[in-house]
Formats: sequence, structure tokens, C-alpha cells
Amino acid sequence: MGKHLCCTEKGINLEQHLQCVVLGIIPWINPPSSIVSAIKSGKSESELLVACRILSSAANLASPALFDSILKPSGSIWTLLSSLITEVILASTEPRDEEETWTDEALEILLDVWSHILQPTDLSKRVPLPQYGVDAAAEIFRTFVHTELKAASASAEEDEDESEQVQAAIAARDERLGAISLIARASSRESISLLASLLSERCSFICQLKEGNSCPPSILEELHWLLIMSGNVIADPGEGETPMVPDAILTQFPASMDVTSHPVVLLSCSAIMLAQNSRDPFFQREILSPRLMEAIVWFFARWTDTYLLSSNVGHGPYSTPSGAESNHQLSILPESGKNPVVFAFSEHGDGISALKCLVQLGGTALTLWPGEKALLELTCFKLFAALSRRRNVCSHLVANEAWQHFAKAFAYLEQTLLLLPSSIQRGLAEVLCRSANGFSSADDANQFLKDLLSPLTMKIVEISQMKELSAAAQKPDAILMVTNLVERLRGAARATMPRTQKVMFEIGVAVMEPLLVFLECYRNQSFVVYVLLKFIVDWVDGQVAFLEAKETAIVFSFSVRLLQTYSAHNVGKISVSMSRTLQNETQAEKYKDLRSLLQLLTNLSSKDLIDFAAEDSSEAENPDVAQVIYLGLHIIIPLITVDLLKYPKLCRQYFTLLAHMLEVYPEKIARLSKESFGQVMGALHFGLRHQDIEVVNMSLTALNAIAFYHYQAMCKAQEGLGQHALEYYDNDGIRHEGVLAQFLRSLLQHLLFDNYSNELVEPAGDALLPLILCNTSLYERLALELLEGQHNPVLQSRLAAAFHTLITGNKVTSSLDRANRRRFRENLHNFLAEVRGFLCMR
Repeated sequence: MGKHLCCTEKGINLEQHLQCVVLGIIPWINPPSSIVSAIKSGKSESELLVACRILSSAANLASPALFDSILKPSGSIWTLLSSLITEVILASTEPRDEEETWTDEALEILLDVWSHILQPTDLSKRVPLPQYGVDAAAEIFRTFVHTELKAASASAEEDEDESEQVQAAIAARDERLGAISLIARASSRESISLLASLLSERCSFICQLKEGNSCPPSILEELHWLLIMSGNVIADPGEGETPMVPDAILTQFPASMDVTSHPVVLLSCSAIMLAQNSRDPFFQREILSPRLMEAIVWFFARWTDTYLLSSNVGHGPYSTPSGAESNHQLSILPESGKNPVVFAFSEHGDGISALKCLVQLGGTALTLWPGEKALLELTCFKLFAALSRRRNVCSHLVANEAWQHFAKAFAYLEQTLLLLPSSIQRGLAEVLCRSANGFSSADDANQFLKDLLSPLTMKIVEISQMKELSAAAQKPDAILMVTNLVERLRGAARATMPRTQKVMFEIGVAVMEPLLVFLECYRNQSFVVYVLLKFIVDWVDGQVAFLEAKETAIVFSFSVRLLQTYSAHNVGKISVSMSRTLQNETQAEKYKDLRSLLQLLTNLSSKDLIDFAAEDSSEAENPDVAQVIYLGLHIIIPLITVDLLKYPKLCRQYFTLLAHMLEVYPEKIARLSKESFGQVMGALHFGLRHQDIEVVNMSLTALNAIAFYHYQAMCKAQEGLGQHALEYYDNDGIRHEGVLAQFLRSLLQHLLFDNYSNELVEPAGDALLPLILCNTSLYERLALELLEGQHNPVLQSRLAAAFHTLITGNKVTSSLDRANRRRFRENLHNFLAEVRGFLCMR
């Protein structure tokens, strides 16, 4: 808004204006206790909510320093905010009607006020809170924690009939934790010390329980909430980036602080105490539940990326944080100048023992409750993924005895692990293979993968060679075994690294024949077919960048056989009548195997781009990528009907591949059979009328490519598209235009009379110019037809001039070079602006 508001003629600047506004609403919120009491007694809450919104707007508009000065010298805005939000929090815990939502609304707005202050849009304006602001934040957090602990304790006694309401309340509470975490970090010393103390009390109580004693459910609910709250306060989620220790934690605690008394370290040690006890049979039987275990695993999954085994310990209080947890007490103290919270769980602290504890925790979670999907996913995709993400952690992970035991159990198909859901099989294989990155030697990494994957590879080969496989393979346990084994291979393929690529190639080649056998055997089991296809797609994707000519030929040959086998059993199976029963995108996932095949062809097509600059291989040595892709399209196209292209995911994948192939290999399209060529052109006609702008754009790109190719061939007296571009007569003697003539007529009709996005005019111009140059006489006939249909002499004259200027104005020539195409696009914009208005009039 600048330095002054709209009332600058009165000499009021931003600071004075905000001060006036805030002072004007003070009677609506001060004193907070009286205001809230009056609302609970029946007074309208509207004034309070309006005042809260004004405070939120002021906090968003003003810098933190300016906001701090609003009530000075008569009072402190921080004290007022603290008192107000404390009263609202306390009021929210009292019994009320379902329609009374004012406390939730007020709390949400007031938390926004703090978020604006603590995380301003312009980070350069962020300044430390004054001490009275820190005290206010500490008071808010203290009230919130004690209130929520009471609510958590009370929820343990709720009737099962009220479980839905309880879950809704818990979900609403968890949504606030992000904003509350900012307030806690603003007063880190007090807030984290409070959490550490509360968590320690409950962990100590639980860990002292003995056989015959039961733990009150209220304690377990409180413990669950404290773990979630603590995880939010001390660590960021870190999606898409490497999490770091929050600045507030690094700056508010002195670097010289004793490690053993640091609140973050004490809090982490209490959580580790829980993790260590998770292996105790009594603890598992009497204390742990899937819900509590989820909280423990979630905490450590979030914590691991930030604190476990820092790679650059001791470079000062702002060093890149990434520590690890410790056991009950740290055995090593940091050297002078090293931040204790970073040092505490490094490899020089107790990071190694913490790593072992977390591996064992993950193993317990996977085996103790194999039916709890949410817990399994947290363990596999969050905790183990965090452990295997960084190479310095992996170097300790692969040397860890617990991890080695887990890898051996996985490799030798231990039944407990093998019966886990298929997605977990894939995830576990991926994290195990990624952990091989921790080996300093490539030979050691390759040997680890061979030991891990060879037993399951041999098992797959063994199953495929069973006598009477067709009958035995249809049993549920056999289907589960095959599915899970292939999912493991898929996970390993997704973890392909340059130095382990050769091993993964050898494994892929070893299972090629068994996979084709399974594709034949399970042709009526759509889920198994999909798993097989997805493994092949991921395997090819991981391999294609590294393959030599001989290896490429092997992959191409296998891919063609795969497509032929799939096609042989699916032509006519995916019918229009069947597709009409699909009601939504979820049901359309029945056709996801076709998308996988298209992705396979897309991955294979990238091989030509990767090898484009290669100089050490002769043309004879390298397989013809285009020939393989078009052969694949020839096999797949009969399976893809126009009705199936109405489903977005399949449609985008198809047109992505089609546009790429027609751009890079337009000469191959002329070699397709009349039927296959017609199906491709039918798809392009469909794509030009699609509602998805991306699909239309790709269709125009493909159309431009084939028209461009044909016109260049004409200029060189070559065949181009050959018979496909010529008009013909069918068996009934009906004349049909050539394909490019059809597209010229269709595209002009679309541009002149249909609705479309202006974003498509330029790609349409790129396609239209070569179409006109290929069919100049047809363009003139179409223009004449429109002129004859226009009876207004003035408009007829304008239309004739516009058609002439389109192809001759602005120095447009018959060239297809970049400059001429740019000039034609400008002409097309002017042409449409000139004629669409009166042509579309009814």
C-alpha cells in the first residue's frame, strides 16, 4: 500500500492509521475475560470476531516492529493478544451446542495474527520478538498444552458411539498444530522445556510399569498428543527440501549449553525410551497400540531428517542440522563452539545407537501389526525412507546389525514380511536398495543387491517353471506370492543408481521369460497384469540411459514380445460397451495397464534422444528406436478406442507419445497400414476437439509435424505421406479427401466458429500454415464458400481481404522457416479478430 493510505490528504501515515483503527476496537476485546464471559452469557460474538479480523489484517499489513508499537506507550499488543487467545482457548473447552462455533473461528483468526507476525510475507522484515512478546507466546503455548492434554485425557473415556465426533475434534485440533508450533518456537526455551518435562513424566511412568499393572488410557492419549505436538515444534515436515533445525531452536539456546540438559535432547531421549521399550513383550502387550505406535513412528520419521547423523557437525550454531537421537544419556560432550542440539545425535554423539533403535522400531511396527495399513505406510514410506535418504546415514545403516538382519529376512522371503501388502513390498525393496548407496565400494554395493534380490529372482523363475502352472497359479496364495515378488522387483527398479545399474539389468534379463509366462498365465487377473507391466515400465525407465547397443536390442526385443503377448489376449476385451459402465476416473483405472504400456513406449523412445550425440557406435549396431515404437503403437492402437480416450490420464499419455513420435519420426507414419494410419488420424481429430488444452496443444503439435514433413517432401518432389495424403473413393463410390485436406477443413472450421482458448491460436497457426501450403486450392475453395454465404457486401469485402491478407500480408511467403511462421501467427491473430465476430453472428 506504500507509505501512506488513501487518507494522505489529512497527513495520516500507515502507523497512525493502524493505531487509530486498533484503538477503536479495543473496547470490543479488552478486558478479554469480561468480553468472553459476556459472550458465554448470551451476548453476540460479532464484535469480538470483527475485532479479531481487524487485528489479523493489521498484522498482515504492518511489519512486526510496527505492529509492536501500535498500543505503545499505553500498553502492549502482545499482552493483550496473549490474554485474548488464552481466554478463547479456555472457552473452547467448555460444553457448548454444536452450533456454537465462535471459539473455533476466533481461535483460527488469532492464530493467523501470530502467523503473520512470526512469518511475515517479506522475510527481510522478520525481527526477534521482544522479551514481553516471548513471554506472551510462552503463556499462550502453556495454556494450549494444558488444555489439550485435558481434552486428550477426556477423550480416552468417550463412548464408542461418539467416536466420529471425537475423530472430527481431533482432526480440527491437529490442523492448528502448525500455527501453534510457530508460537512455541517463538518461546523455544520455555515451550520445549515444557514439552520435554511433560513427555518425560509420562514416558517414565509407562516404562516403570511391571507385569500385572495396566496403564490408564488417559496417560496413553496424553502421550500420543505430546508426541504429535513435539514433532511439530522441533522439526519441519521438509517435503521437497532438506529440513533444518528451526532457527529459533538454534538461536534461543546458547551454543555453550550442556548437551545433557538441552530441552530438545531431553525430549528426544524420552521419545527414544519409548522406541527402545517397543521391543519388550510386556510393553507390546499392555502399553502399545497401533495408534500410539503410529505417533511414535511419525515423530521419528519427522525427526530423523532434521537431527539424525549430521554430515557437518560443529560448524557453529547455524550449521546444516541433521542429528540423531540418543539413548537415555549422551556419552560425549561437544567441543567448544559446536551447537549441542546438532552435535547430540551425530556420529560423535549417540547417533549410531539411535539409528539402531529406529531400525528396530521399524521392524517392530512392520511385524507386530501387519494389518494396520496406516502404520505400515508410515514406517515404510516415512521412517525407512528418511533413514535411507542421505548417503552419510546409509553408510552407518548398512553397517548396522539390525538393518543387516532385516535385509537378510527380506532376501530369504521370511513369511512375516512376505505377507505384507504389495505396496509395502515395493517400498521396502526400494529403501533397502537405496541404502546400498552407503557402501564406499561399488563392488560392495552390487554384492549387497545381488544377495538381496537373487533369492526372489530364483523364486520367480522357479514358479514360472512349475508343472501345471496354469492351474496352480490361480490359487489365491500363488497370486499373492507372484504379486508381492514382482512388487519387490519394482521397488528395486525404482531405486536404480548408476553404480548398481548393471546388477539391476542382469536381474531384469533373468526374469524376462518368467514375466512373459506370468502375463500369459494371469491374462484374466487384471491386478497381476498391471503389477507386471509397472515393473517393466520402471525397470526400463531406470535402465534406458545406461544401455549399450547390444543391451538395447535385448530390451527392445523383450518389449515387443511383451506388447504382442498383451495384445493377443486383449484385442476386443476393452470394448466400448464395457467402457460405458465406467462412472468416474477411479473406475477407469481398469485401463491403467494401457497407460503403463504407453509409458513403456515413451521410456523406450527416450533412448534415441540419449544416444543422439553418441559417436562410437555405428548405425548398424544401434536398434531402430522409431521402428520399435511404431511397431508398439501398431500393436497398442487397436486397443485404444475414442471412448477410452475420454479418460484423462490415458488420453494425456497417449497424445504425449503420439506428439513426440510424429515430431521426431514423421517419416515413419507413412509406412503404417491404412487401418493403423486411420486410427492415428482419428485420434488426432478427437484430440483437436478435446476439452483439455494440453491435449489440444499436443494434437496441434502432432498435426504440424506431419503437415510440415509432407510439405517439405513435396518441395523435394518426394512422396511424403504418399497415398494417405491423396483423395480416394470407397467401395460405394463416395469420394473422400486426403487426410491433410480433411484437417485443413476441420481446423479452419474450428478456428472460425468454435469456442477455444486464445492460448491455442499460436500452435494452431503453426499447424495451419503447412496445411494451407499443402492444399492451396482447397484453401481458396473454402474461402470462396464462406464468401458466397456472406450476403452483406461490406462484410463480404472484409472477409475476402482478410483471407487474402492471412497468407500474403506481413511478408508471409511459402517458407516454413521460423521467421515466416512467426509472421503467419501474427496474421492469424489479426484474421480471427477481424472476421470471427461477424461470422459467428446468428
